[in-house]
This record gives sequence, C-alpha cells and structure tokens, in this order.
Amino acid sequence: MYIKVYKEDVIEGLQKAASIIPARSGAAYLRSIWLKVEADRLEIMATDSSIEFKGSYPAEVIVPGLAGVQGRTFVDLLRQLSPGQISLKLDEESGNLLIEQGRRKYKLPANDAVWFQSFSEFPEANSGETVIWSGDYIQELIDRINYCISDDDAMDAIACLSIKPTGDGKIDACGLNGHQFAMQRFMHDDLQAMLPADGILIQKKYLGELKKWLADGEVELSLGEKRLFFRSNDKKETFSLPLSAYQYPDYMGFLNKLEAGDVAKLDLDRKEAMEALERVQLFNSDSNRCTFFDFSAAASKEVVLSTNGQNTGSATEILDGEYSGSIDKIAFPTRNLIEILSHYQSKSLRLVMSGNEGPCGIFGDDDQEYTVIIMPMKIFDQTYYSEESV
Repeated sequence: MYIKVYKEDVIEGLQKAASIIPARSGAAYLRSIWLKVEADRLEIMATDSSIEFKGSYPAEVIVPGLAGVQGRTFVDLLRQLSPGQISLKLDEESGNLLIEQGRRKYKLPANDAVWFQSFSEFPEANSGETVIWSGDYIQELIDRINYCISDDDAMDAIACLSIKPTGDGKIDACGLNGHQFAMQRFMHDDLQAMLPADGILIQKKYLGELKKWLADGEVELSLGEKRLFFRSNDKKETFSLPLSAYQYPDYMGFLNKLEAGDVAKLDLDRKEAMEALERVQLFNSDSNRCTFFDFSAAASKEVVLSTNGQNTGSATEILDGEYSGSIDKIAFPTRNLIEILSHYQSKSLRLVMSGNEGPCGIFGDDDQEYTVIIMPMKIFDQTYYSEESV
C-alpha cells in the first residue's frame, strides 16, 4: 500500500474514526483504524465491535492495499502535522506504516490484513428502502429524549431510544428510565413507511457517538435486518449501529392517565419556575432531594414552593400560577424537574397531575407534540420523600 493524501481531506474522517475505537483496552483489531486503498480513494474504517464507521476520501494511489494502524496514535500524529500532502506507505518487510511529510518521517506498527473483518455495507435502494432525514433534527431529537433514557444497560428496553410508528401517520420517539418519560411525536411519511410496526430500539450508549457523527443538513437512512445505517448526503461516510431486540413497555397507560377528567392543572412561567427551583435546590440534601408544591394555603393564582432539610435550612418561594384541581400537596425531585424544564422552549408550561403519587405530564404551546412525564416523590412528612416509579 502506498498513497499520498492531503491532511485537510482526511483529518475530519480520521477523528470521527478515532472517537469510536477503544483507547487502550480491547483487541488490537478494535484499537485499529483500517486504511483500504483502491482506485483513487482512501477508505477509512473503525469499529468498537458494535458501532461501525466508514469514510471514503480522495487520494493519489500509487499501490493499492490494506493496512491497520494504531488508531489513536496515528490520528494524534496527523492532527499535529501541517496542512498539505502526506505520504503513507506500508513496508511489507518490516510491517510498519511509513508516514512522511517533507523532512518529517515516522514509523508505526501495522496490523496484518488477515486481522481485518468485513464491515457492514449500506443497504442500497435495490435491496431496501432508504430515507432522507435532517441531521440537525436527529441531534435535537436525541437531546430531547436522551436524558430520560436509563443509563443501566441491564435495564434492557428502557436503556434504549424507541422510535415507533403510531399508525396514524406519526412517529413516537420515546425514552424511559422508570421515574421519567420523554416523548417527541413527529411526522415523517418515508420513515414511517420504512419502520416495522413495533418500531426500533437504539441503545443509549450509541446515541452520543451518533450525535457527534451527525452533521447539519441531510443524511440518508437505511434499515438492515439487525442494523440501522446512516450515510452522509454526499455518500462519503457511513455510520451504522446494532438494533436491540427487546420489547418496549406500553407507555400509553400512563399517558392516558393525563387525559382523565379529574386531573389537576398548573400553568406557570417556565423561566420564573426554573429560577425559583434553582434557588430552592441550594437547600436540598441527600435525604431531601425534592421541592414541595403546596396549593392548599395559596390563592388559586399562586403556588408555594418549599423545601426543608435537617442540616441545610429551609426555603420558601411563591410563584404566580393558574391552578385548578383537588391536589393540595405534591413533591418533585428538584434537579430532575429543573433539567426537564430546560428542554422546553415555551414561555409558559402546563403541569397536568393525575394524583399526588401519579404521573405528571408537562406541556408547552411552543413545544408541539413534546411531552415529558415525571413521577412525584411519595410524601411521608414535610421533610422525607421517596421516589415513585412509572
């Protein structure tokens, strides 16, 4: 293998490849970036055994071939070289990759091509449907759902992002961790037609790398038997990940509770509420992580927020808010509620409470089809609380 490439043509792809490979642990195959040279292209490939990245970039090919190189070291070196042409040559006798730029010369051990394992190919239109989708919308979707997905891989389905067609022309993207649930409902006719009736599940641990790979503008999607494929609009880069085969919980049960006739409703200013909660949070402790909402002692246009810790003192804030319902008191984990409110854009939010220990849904006029459900804390007295599960 012997090629000449320009740093500015390949460095971004190399950095994307390096970001998914293990830094030090794992087999040498997994710590490698594979360089495949043919025609007038350099193909860069990397995998962590689950995620796969492939990118194709222009090159002056002198001798075609294939070599694996220590991924992180190789990328760190090229990143620090000057812009311009770099030559990469595999020395078959020594088994080293020779890297040259001007008077600079380097050697890196290369893996034998026998270690190479084939990467999954993007399913083309003749073997499966493809869909065009906005990369920046997918990034936004991940942001709005990811924090409600369980971090524990052992939780199976609820450690996944669920993307499921609703049957009425819409798609639900959902995340659940047992105490919170987030759902963004949206329209995409082509994606809905491609998805199976039960939808697909993507493990949370893959979403961060997917988000980093995604660019602004459009990407192409294709669904294989066990993998989901993304390809850049210019078809130069492919990112794929495995799908999970778990059964996602039926979330309509607790959504339907929010539509009952006896729910309580609170309308409040989002910014004002967040600022008050951030001040109240200063008085939370390990044994008291919540903010207490009291509707009984206030007028119908006010709500009292409070917390009381054994060693941290106490805080009370009164917010303007339109309240209707029969719930006198309810408590929410402060940090979780602040994080949830930060994902909304609406100036005013409505909290729909099905009970002081039942699901509470949050809605905003400027956040169409976006719903987050938070479970209240069970109130034992005015100081100690325990968290309820969805």
